[in-house]
Amino acid sequence: MRSRAADPALPPELHRVPGPCLLMAARYDDSPVGPYLELAVSEPARLGARLGMCVTTMVVNTAEARHGGRANWGLPKELGTLDWSNEGDTRVLRWLERDVVVRATPIGPPLPTFMPFRTLQHRGDGPVCATAQVRGRGRTAKVALSVPADDPWAARAGTHLGAVISSARLVMGEAEAWCPPAPRRPRRALRQAPEPALSWEAHQGD
Repeated sequence: MRSRAADPALPPELHRVPGPCLLMAARYDDSPVGPYLELAVSEPARLGARLGMCVTTMVVNTAEARHGGRANWGLPKELGTLDWSNEGDTRVLRWLERDVVVRATPIGPPLPTFMPFRTLQHRGDGPVCATAQVRGRGRTAKVALSVPADDPWAARAGTHLGAVISSARLVMGEAEAWCPPAPRRPRRALRQAPEPALSWEAHQGD
């Protein structure tokens, strides 16, 4: 999905970069905080020289998942009522409070899938980044997003190309605090160039 002006503001240390947003609907049957459902939107961002994805909206259906995501990785998890269902091969996730429906129908053959990525967030102690990866069996899919006309996501409604990943395993690394590089002290120019001095004129293509 394309980034929209109505997206929540990024943390002050992060900067948006060109690229599509990512909508993820997930059902975790097992995790350190137990089973839960999740719906999230993230967008490409930069933290210093590091590129990654910043989650701007994330809703989960258990308090344990909300606390773990906020405390460990600075993810903006909020509690909501989510409902997961299977309609044949189609997976459906509903966010009841906002009447948002995500419907993913696979259209391609299953293939081994490996997706590394980096999260860039602002935790209580400042900006953090973490590496993560997803492994599983993936199939290309048509993803239909349905939202009310007055919802902030209304501009994203419609059908998008996506993927359905089954038997997936998500591994999140520990979040690392980020510190801005120290400013470089300006160098004083030499009063006289050492001998012998060389000079040249750069040519385009060199």
